[in-house]
Amino acid sequence: MTTFTPTTAAQTLEIVQWAVAEEMPLEVVGHGSKRSIGRPVQTEHTLDLSKLSGITLYEPEELVLSAKAGTPLAEIEALLAENNQEFAFEPMDYGPLLGAEPGRGTIGGVLAANLSGPRRIKAGAARDHVLGINAVSGRGEAFKSGGRVVKNVTGYDLSKGLAGSWGTLAVVSDVTFKVLPAAETEKTLVVAGLSDAEAVAAMAEATGSSAEISGAAHLPEGVVGRFLEGGLKGAARTVLRLEGFAPSVDYRLDLLARLMKPYGSVETIEEGRSRVLWRDIRDCLPFADATPAPVWRVSMAPTEGHKMVDAFRRAAGANAYYDWQGGLVWLRMEADPEAEILRKLIAHFGGGHATLVRAPLSLRAAVPVFHPQPPALAALSARLKAQFDPKDILNPGRMAAA
Repeated sequence: MTTFTPTTAAQTLEIVQWAVAEEMPLEVVGHGSKRSIGRPVQTEHTLDLSKLSGITLYEPEELVLSAKAGTPLAEIEALLAENNQEFAFEPMDYGPLLGAEPGRGTIGGVLAANLSGPRRIKAGAARDHVLGINAVSGRGEAFKSGGRVVKNVTGYDLSKGLAGSWGTLAVVSDVTFKVLPAAETEKTLVVAGLSDAEAVAAMAEATGSSAEISGAAHLPEGVVGRFLEGGLKGAARTVLRLEGFAPSVDYRLDLLARLMKPYGSVETIEEGRSRVLWRDIRDCLPFADATPAPVWRVSMAPTEGHKMVDAFRRAAGANAYYDWQGGLVWLRMEADPEAEILRKLIAHFGGGHATLVRAPLSLRAAVPVFHPQPPALAALSARLKAQFDPKDILNPGRMAAA
C-alpha cells in the first residue's frame, strides 16, 4: 500500500491524475477522525491530505477565512476565538465518539461530512456557510467554485454540492468559509422531568417564540446522568440555549422562563457550564464510552422522532437523546444495529434518514451505513458520480456498495 502526502494543490492534482490514468482507486483522508464512518473502503493507495495544511486568508472585518483542506479545525477555531468570531454552524467533533482524540478533524472534513451542531436549527450546516473551493475531480481535472465573498457565488454552486459527499466526488484542496461574530455570552434554561412527548411540545413552543433560542435538546432520564460535566443528574432535562449580548440574554431568559413555567420547574445554567453542556450534546459525548456499541444518527421531523424511538424500543433495546428541537435523534444500541427495523419505522413515521455512525467493520460492510436513497434520487446520484468520478477512483464504495 502506498500513502501519498501532497503539500500543495498541484501535487494533489498530479496524484489524482496518476490514479485515473492507472485506474488505481484512492482512499481520501485528512487526519482520519471520521475514517470509520461509512462502508469499508478497499484500496491499495491512500491520499493523505494532512500535510496540505495552513490558513491562507483571514480577514476578520470581511468575515471570511480560507484554508487548505488538511488544516486542523481546532487550529482555525483557536484563531477565530482570538478575534471573537466563530463558525456559526458549530461543527461537530466526531473524534471522541469514534475512539479518537478530540480536535483531530480538518476543515476539508467539515465540508465533506457537511458538519453541524445544535445551532443548526438557527444557522444551518457547513454547506450554508461555504463560499468557495478549489478541488480535483475524479477525472483528474482541477476546478474551482464560488469565491471569497457571497456575491461571487453564481450559477451552479458546486461547493455546496460537494457538502456531504464524503470525498466520493472530488478532492478538495482549499476551502473558504464565512465566519460570524461570536456571542458575548450564553445561558441555558433547563426544564425538569418532561416526557419525550412533553419535551417536543415545549421545544416547539420555545423555538416559535420571540426568545430566539439557538439550541433545543431533550435528555431523557436514561441518558441525562451521562452529561456529568454539565452538572445534570436525576430526572429528564429539556435544555434551551440563549446567546447574544448579556442584557438581551437576560431579558429573553426571563421571557422564556415564564413561557416554560407551565411545563414544570425551571433552572438556569450559567455560561461556563452551558458551553460544556452544549459541547457534549454536539459531540454525542454520552455515547462516547469504552463499549463500542452501534450508534445511529437519525434525522426526521421534530414531531415524529420521539414516536419512532418509542416504537423502536418495543422491538429492540436502545438509549436515545434528542437535539435540533427533537429532529436529530442519537441512538445507542444495546446489541445489533437493527437497521431494517429502524429504517422501516422511520418511513412509517413520515420519513427521514439514518446513518450508522459507529459500528465494527464487519457490520459496516454488511449494513447500508448511509440511508438508502429512493430510486429517482439514487439515479441522480449515480449520474452525478459518473460526471465527477466515472472510473470510481475516489473513496470507492464508501457511501454505497458498488
